[in-house]
Amino acid sequence: MTPALSHTAGLTLAADPVSEHRTLIISLFAVIVVVTLGITVWAGRQTRDAADFYAGGRQFSGFQNGLAVSGDYMSAASFLGIAGAIALAGYDGFLYSIGFLVAWLVALLLVAEPLRNSGRYTMGDVLAYRMRQRPVRTAAGVSTIVVSIFYLLAQMAGAGVLVSLLLGITSDAGKIGIVALVGVLMVVYVTVGGMKGTTWVQMVKAVLLIGGTVLITILVLVKFDFNISDLLGKAADNSGKGSAFLEPGLKYGVTSTSKIDFISLGIALVLGTAGLPHILIRFYTVPTAKAARKSVNWAIGIIGVFYLMTIVLGFGAAALIKPDEIIASNPAGNTAAPLLALHVGGTDSSWGAILLAVISAVAFATILAVVAGLTLASSSSFAHDIYANVIKKGRATEKEELKAARWATVLIGVVSIALGALSRDLNVAGLVALAFAVAASANLPTILYSLFWKRFTTQGALWSIYGGLVVAVGLVLFSPVVSGKETSMFPGVDFHFFPLENPGIISIPVGFLLGWLGTLLGKETPDADKYAELEVRSLTGTGAH
Repeated sequence: MTPALSHTAGLTLAADPVSEHRTLIISLFAVIVVVTLGITVWAGRQTRDAADFYAGGRQFSGFQNGLAVSGDYMSAASFLGIAGAIALAGYDGFLYSIGFLVAWLVALLLVAEPLRNSGRYTMGDVLAYRMRQRPVRTAAGVSTIVVSIFYLLAQMAGAGVLVSLLLGITSDAGKIGIVALVGVLMVVYVTVGGMKGTTWVQMVKAVLLIGGTVLITILVLVKFDFNISDLLGKAADNSGKGSAFLEPGLKYGVTSTSKIDFISLGIALVLGTAGLPHILIRFYTVPTAKAARKSVNWAIGIIGVFYLMTIVLGFGAAALIKPDEIIASNPAGNTAAPLLALHVGGTDSSWGAILLAVISAVAFATILAVVAGLTLASSSSFAHDIYANVIKKGRATEKEELKAARWATVLIGVVSIALGALSRDLNVAGLVALAFAVAASANLPTILYSLFWKRFTTQGALWSIYGGLVVAVGLVLFSPVVSGKETSMFPGVDFHFFPLENPGIISIPVGFLLGWLGTLLGKETPDADKYAELEVRSLTGTGAH
């Protein structure tokens, strides 16, 4: 990858064409915030009990939930990170588009319907059904919060670079202030609107994002007379890499380590979705298992179309913008999509500036919706699993539980702001891939074992969750993502010893292995009757909430 240029230069370069339209840009951002806050307040007035706060009263249809799931899933990583990864790494960046999409098949075939039938509000409900409540709910709550915070980092980083680009903010303090603003907004969305408000915001955001992406895709294709071959050829030439830009190996084929990293990333992307807490809780918002299945089908269709378009966005950015300009704006390429909007509209024209403002406002709405969903998942798990069922031993009132959820939201918001400020120069697609790896290492093995393995025990669940979590997070902390490279979270120091940027190839098998080993070595006798009940419920929906 080309060495990073100064941030200031990139922001000046990107901001000059739009400086005279700054009022329009700020107005669009303000409209997005006001509209979403209005939806949240409206939904908040209809949130009366725990079922409303956690699951939206289970009143959403399959299509509505499919649209909301799409809104939850098509994050800043999808829109900003993938376009940037393709623009700078060509074919190798394209892996993110494929991985994120294929992952939905795992979620549809293995998790969506059984999970909807087996639980009420959180992943911990499924585990606690046939195991000892307090230890597994604690483990599920800890895992949910850690995975959600990893995912939140990506959204915060995306918000920082996006708003900095548009408002011409070059100082670190200014970027941190933007991250803090997003954090405050997400706390308001969740504490006021709960799942109802979050779901409606996600639906609106999904429509805006698909509309904005279709517009830019068409404008890019028009420039090349809808000839994909010409688009790819120009992208290869403009990248400075020639034909290598369109072939595997530009980023992940240089050394044997990078090839292994490629496999690790692929495994994490494909298996991670089925373990993501903020996606899992969406299945509880529909009234029946059939609606859960239908919502995943809708989500696959919407997300599939979107990811096909990210290919045009990425290669379009590579074809129309010099890589130095992209890197100067943001070293990880996160601003490639907004800069593409500027270029297809005309860098010296009002249309270019307006298009940049519109697409960036849509991306900002994307970030706000996703951070609300993530925060809701983690605060719900804390309040329902840890506070109500562990600390209060099932004796908490609904009012106390909801109060705990709102306080947890504030605390998670503070932590996310602090970590997001440190992650502002990392590629957001890469950050999300880390969250996928952690989710697939800690959550997925436990969910699958609970649903489909009769002998699985509490000790197996604890070993799987905590073991997968510790290994995945530990390897990330001592990887090039955190230290040792110019693009690391702490570029000035080097304490990494794990060579891969994604730990999935090691941490995911370890999570499955520890779940199996913990079960075999434990002295606990699994409750066959409870498993039989869970099996009937998960497959048929009989007795589901």
